[in-house]
This record gives sequence, C-alpha cells and structure tokens, in this order.
Amino acid sequence: MASRAGVHATTVYRRWGSIAELLADVATSRFSGDIVVPDTGTLRGDLERYASDLAKDLCDPDTLALVRATIGTGGEQGAAACRGEREQQLEAILEREQAKGRERPTLERTTDAILAPLYYRAVFTNEPLTSGWAYDLVSHLLSDENGAAKAPDSASDSLVAD
Repeated sequence: MASRAGVHATTVYRRWGSIAELLADVATSRFSGDIVVPDTGTLRGDLERYASDLAKDLCDPDTLALVRATIGTGGEQGAAACRGEREQQLEAILEREQAKGRERPTLERTTDAILAPLYYRAVFTNEPLTSGWAYDLVSHLLSDENGAAKAPDSASDSLVAD
C-alpha cells in the first residue's frame, strides 16, 4: 500500500500505527453515506429497502473483503467501524417513525434482527444474501414487535448465566 501511495512504509505506520487502525479508517470512510436512508413512507418499506440495499452491498467482493479484514485485525474497533454508520442509518429510520407518532422497535432490537443476521451470513457463511431473505428479517422484526414473539427484556429473563 505504501508503494502504491508513493511513500515509505514508516510513513503509513506513523499515521495509523497498525494495520487494524488503517483498516478501521478505510472502513469508516467506505461505509459513510454509501447507503441512502430510504423514505418510502412506511417503516416496513424503509426497513425492507435498507436491508435489501445492505445485503446487496455486502455481496460486493471488495466490501466483504474489507469487512472481514477490518473485523479480523481490529477486534472491537474494527467491528465499530463496520457497524457505526449502519446503526446511525437505522436510528434515522426509527427516529423518523417515532416523530410521526408511531410505535417502533428499539435500535438494539432492530440491530439484532436486521444487521446481525446480515453481517453474520455475509462474513461467516456461504449462504446467499437475497432481497427476499432481507425482507423476511424485517417481517420477523415487525411481527415480533406486534406481540407474535417476545425476547427477554430483563436480567432475570436472560438466557445467559452470570
């Protein structure tokens, strides 16, 4: 990379300190603003478009390689670089819904229901990321919010023992 930039490797390390820091900066830059927050008029439509666009983005070989390398070398810093902008985009969708006076799932629940499965499937499996599957994630989230199923919401309901 240093040779491509026409600088000595020490210049790169002086700026970033480690490959993990460099990749985190690249990921933050790459994922900022690449997916437009949809405004279809409904929460379902917005989340379906968002999930479908993210699935399409994660299918790009360069994007997937960057995500894997950033998380692999950067640990939590790398993960934060990959998910930070995505969570802000989801939060914008959810806040718009709340501003309309409508019920909405929490950011944590939405992240668990949409972002987590998309990233898991992209990074750790060879299963396809299709629009239909992304729409199903949204359907499950919204049906769960309407009482079809309920996740544990307190420490006493937790499935993890302390």
